[in-house]
Amino acid sequence: MNSESPLRFDVVTLFPDFFASPLQSGLLGKALERGIASVNLVNPRDFTTDKHRKVDDEPYGGGVGMLMKPEPIFAAVESLPTYPRREVILLTPQGETMAQPLFRQLNAELDQIVLICGHYEGVDERVLHLVDREVSLGDFVLTCGEIPALTLINGVVRLRPGTVGKTDSLKFESFEADLLDYPQYTRPAEFRGWTVPDVLRSGNHAAIAAWRHQQQVNRTRQRRPDLYATWQAQQSSTESP
Repeated sequence: MNSESPLRFDVVTLFPDFFASPLQSGLLGKALERGIASVNLVNPRDFTTDKHRKVDDEPYGGGVGMLMKPEPIFAAVESLPTYPRREVILLTPQGETMAQPLFRQLNAELDQIVLICGHYEGVDERVLHLVDREVSLGDFVLTCGEIPALTLINGVVRLRPGTVGKTDSLKFESFEADLLDYPQYTRPAEFRGWTVPDVLRSGNHAAIAAWRHQQQVNRTRQRRPDLYATWQAQQSSTESP
């Protein structure tokens, strides 16, 4: 059992079944089983008051598609317990883009994360009165908010102690220091003419560490100039007297 208090996720979703397999699979499934975090699924349709259990309606002013109504979402969120360190997050293409610093912040600062999954053309604007933060998976549009919600849960839970076996590995992976990960190899030493770099087989740990760091710098400069610029700026500020 994890020594820390488990992080609670409450997911407001019209499709709870979407989460069934992912929440039971891999490291995420094991973490939830061990009580490192918990996920509670709540369906706004259960909080409707009409016989058709209607959760969407046409937008005022006209337009294509339907909007999620505010009443069922408010009722769903207000039915939840409120932890002292809680954020309500709306998954929407208009939000801030998910990134590793966001996952670290949520993991470090919160005990409860409420995720509202949008559908159709989005949610009634008044739902934002419930929301502390809007988050997007990227600059594209998906059919539902469940996919980014699952991504956020996975990204945060894997940072919890006990989820990843070797916690030191979290320190050296992509984005943890504004650098991409270094190239990695395993057996065999040669495959179809491609060989493992000699330094990795040398046993010289200092040389291996230096090689890996340089590979991170090179790879980030080539593939993600934006991250490289951030890393350079941080290096400059650290070196300044």
